[in-house]
Amino acid sequence: MQASAPLTLDLVRDAATANQPYVLRTPVHAWRGPELDHRVGPDTDVILKLELFQYTGTFKARGAITAMRALSAEALARGITAVSAGNHAIAAAYAAQRLGASAKVVMLGGANPARIARCQAFGAEILIRPTGAEAFALAEEIAEAEGRAFIHPFEGPAVATGTATLGLEFSEQAGPLDAVIVPIGGGGLCAGVSWAFKQLQPGCKVYGVEPVGADSMTRSFTAGEPVTAAPVTTIADSLGPPYSLPYSYALCRENVDKIVLVDDDQIVDAMAVLFREMKLAVEPAGAAATAALFGPLRDELRGKRVGVIVCGANIDVETFAGQIARGNALANRQ
Repeated sequence: MQASAPLTLDLVRDAATANQPYVLRTPVHAWRGPELDHRVGPDTDVILKLELFQYTGTFKARGAITAMRALSAEALARGITAVSAGNHAIAAAYAAQRLGASAKVVMLGGANPARIARCQAFGAEILIRPTGAEAFALAEEIAEAEGRAFIHPFEGPAVATGTATLGLEFSEQAGPLDAVIVPIGGGGLCAGVSWAFKQLQPGCKVYGVEPVGADSMTRSFTAGEPVTAAPVTTIADSLGPPYSLPYSYALCRENVDKIVLVDDDQIVDAMAVLFREMKLAVEPAGAAATAALFGPLRDELRGKRVGVIVCGANIDVETFAGQIARGNALANRQ
């Protein structure tokens, strides 16, 4: 399957320039430390892309801003709607506020209260529905009845263009890499980042990582087409869309060299290492790429120069503390 409406470097560079007032150029950091050396060997260079420092706490602002900038003045005046368990809702609310639009966002019943509060802080009206299917149905009703633009969490050219700006930025900041590890939820982040790296550094291998309990892209690669239903049982809830969609799937299929899986224990272990050694308080999704480096990719990438995307940090203190305690306990048993 070929991705329609192909991206171009000129398009992505233009988007990066246009997004500058609304999106941070997040830093990179060359990680060194005894815990890292113990996990991957002192001859492995690890470059972290610290996207958790983005305005909304995750990379999601890039796609939301890019999508909303493409709307006409009339469309912006009618406002936007979106569906999310948390991070995309925050990003859509933020983008709407910055661009002068109203936001009516449907969130899932299991959404973290801290994420709901942050979304509300950006001025969005929040509606809650218990399941993803009901949430999408309500957003469709809102879009139809009120003329609001629907801003998709991970699918389509605007999202991929936005996330490709992250890939462009990371490639420029890090210089030549042997590999880059990218978390996969719905695939919007990996679609843009993998495309950008294959354009700018064709020899760089791109590894996607999914939780064992949310492996829709792995299932899609196996099936040769996007799967429409996969179970979600993971603490990494922001990597948990139960399906893949054609545009993001096609870009991932074309540009990702390999997808690996990590379980929740590996994720909390990586969270704890990032906290102890890097002093980073990340959500589970934000530690997925590090978990892949420590686990299924450790031997394959030993001695390489590896880029790791730390994609987000929207988590409440109580949940974070519990997960770090779990990660520390696992480390003490090793």
